[in-house]
Amino acid sequence: MIIDTHCHLDDASFDADLDAVIERATIAGVRSIIIPGADVADLDKACKISHARDNVYFAVGVHPYEIDSFDMEVLKRYADDPKCVGVGECGLDYFRLKQQESKETKALEISRQKDAFISQIDLAAQLQKPLIVHIREANEDSFGILKDRAGDLCGGVLHCFNASKLLLGLSEYGFYFGIGGVLTFKNAKNLAEILPQIPQERLLIETDAPYLTPHPHRGERNEPAFTRLVVEKVAEILSLSVEEVEAITTQNACRLFGDKIKGEI
Repeated sequence: MIIDTHCHLDDASFDADLDAVIERATIAGVRSIIIPGADVADLDKACKISHARDNVYFAVGVHPYEIDSFDMEVLKRYADDPKCVGVGECGLDYFRLKQQESKETKALEISRQKDAFISQIDLAAQLQKPLIVHIREANEDSFGILKDRAGDLCGGVLHCFNASKLLLGLSEYGFYFGIGGVLTFKNAKNLAEILPQIPQERLLIETDAPYLTPHPHRGERNEPAFTRLVVEKVAEILSLSVEEVEAITTQNACRLFGDKIKGEI
């Protein structure tokens, strides 16, 4: 049994064949799927997809690239839904800041991202729902913010863990680490090397579909059935059986998000 803890089933690329995608996932051994929140405009769609299927759940959140649409009242409204199991994905992403020439513009964007991130951390703490975190080229700022507020949270996951040794230290503060298709890439040496250092009780499996498609399907749309390729690669690196990795990561996902995410198929 596999639980895909991060899959954008609300993405338009799944509109035409969503039922077939979920059927293939089920055949591949995927028991449940969590849709992270990225934009308030997509929350209604994610909610409806979740309610139409026993084994799909969602989270409320705003990706750092979508903070122009940030609306806490909308997040709170959907967070009360019984199929909402987390807050995020939220976090810091400084990748595009390299394109900004003005220091003032960069500083303003960083400040806006931090404000939205902290607001969502506060929401997760208030609701006692796990936090789903997105971090890209912002390790130090993210670490400081999360370390300072970890005591108020009931846990969280660093989605698409970027192999940062600094961020690995967040395992001591209740954070899990989402491992996806990147692990199968030929240039994923750093992640492959740091994977054995992650406590096994903190490992989660994800796709980030339709993005980050694992080898040998790179160039295709990613989908939750491909989690099996990630599980196989984790098993290879950690010298475990596929069944052991499935059991460990499913238990971890249920510990973080609650037993109800096992769903009913």
